[in-house]
Amino acid sequence: MAVTVEGAPWLGWTVAKALMRFAFMVANNLVAIPSYICYVIMLQPLRVLDRKRFWYIEGLMYKWLLGMVASWGWYAGYTVMEWGEDVKAISNDEAVMLVNHQATGDVCTLMMCLQDKGPAVAQMMWLMDHIFKYTNFGIVSLIHGDFFIRQGRSYRDQQLLVLKKHLEQNYRSRDRKWIVLFPEGGFLRKRRETSQAFAKKNNLPFLTHVTLPRFGATNIILNALVARQENGSPAGGDARGLDCKPRGLQWIIDTTIAYPNAEPIDIQTWILGYRKPTVTHVHYRMFPIKDVPLETDGLASWLYQRFIEKEALLSHFYKTGAFPPAQGQKEAVSREMALSNMWIFLIQSFAFLSGYLWYHIIQYFYHCLF
Repeated sequence: MAVTVEGAPWLGWTVAKALMRFAFMVANNLVAIPSYICYVIMLQPLRVLDRKRFWYIEGLMYKWLLGMVASWGWYAGYTVMEWGEDVKAISNDEAVMLVNHQATGDVCTLMMCLQDKGPAVAQMMWLMDHIFKYTNFGIVSLIHGDFFIRQGRSYRDQQLLVLKKHLEQNYRSRDRKWIVLFPEGGFLRKRRETSQAFAKKNNLPFLTHVTLPRFGATNIILNALVARQENGSPAGGDARGLDCKPRGLQWIIDTTIAYPNAEPIDIQTWILGYRKPTVTHVHYRMFPIKDVPLETDGLASWLYQRFIEKEALLSHFYKTGAFPPAQGQKEAVSREMALSNMWIFLIQSFAFLSGYLWYHIIQYFYHCLF
């Protein structure tokens, strides 16, 4: 598209701003991630002496790193409006978040809106595509204990066994609380056609705003982490009794992300900030685990129903600009999620000061040895 004389200054400023933001992101990563690794190495004796305290400190640093990523979008004007139930009430419980997946910006959006959800973000385990292992954040996720899943039919059964083993080895031992899962198994634009063909073949609803979920990972997670009562039924949370909480997974948080005009934000936009300020909308519904069937067929039907409901939620949002009210309510209530500028300043200052400190420490030992 040709650039007019009137539009040239705006384009020039957009390009200059994007370059400055990219330079800051690179500097931010160069100080924050190596500092995180150095602190984790330094704290290894504590891991032997007091494992719970070690993972608590590591979780705090992990939360700060996610907060830095969130701040890149925050200062570009990419904010979050939350709808539905208030998940802060269960931030100390164990839960699985089932999230629809449209673009790489979904992850950044969750990093932002979960910052004010108590200890959940520090004690969270992400399930993400294995390609993220090779990004700048991959080493942090490996240390934290996130799981990288390889997509594809030929890998599916083997990956589910690896996931089960990973949960057994890392979930309880690292005191994890929430798991973030994208059950669709890929981005909407990549999976929609395949999902619609599958739906037509199996007489399932035709979906356009989401795709039919894959339930293998969800099945593994629930069967590995749900506490059982003596009669074999799941023990789980109840919205009327938050004070009596049995051990084990207690909630499913059905999370629906919606972008204005169905135009998702990707991670390049989040970093460079070349798109105009945008409000992303996130809707939550909480389901006690005792109401979720754990047998394979029942769970598959339950998951399909949740994504059919997501389709209805998103259709309503794209028509009206708002999510519909919950059953029994006349009007849906939204809550603006905000990051503290002072908190962002403090964690960024800590990152750059830590980078400066570790650089001189490593330089000192290098000169001593060589």
